[in-house]
Amino acid sequence: MNISERLRTMSENEFAVLGMQGIAYIRPIIVDDKQAYSVHAADGSRIGIAPTFESAMVGIREGNLEPLSVH
Repeated sequence: MNISERLRTMSENEFAVLGMQGIAYIRPIIVDDKQAYSVHAADGSRIGIAPTFESAMVGIREGNLEPLSVH
């Protein structure tokens, strides 16, 4: 089965998560009364916590993930 055929036969759920394993997002949080940044997989599960936005970005890139901007 080629890619084009596979895409046509995917379920709605399969299509919805296509590519999600390569995406992460950062959200600001407070830990012990200090600003920190939580890194999440596309499904919302927490991957880790970083002390700065920049270090969160580095962690995402080192994990071969693509950061996604969430507003």
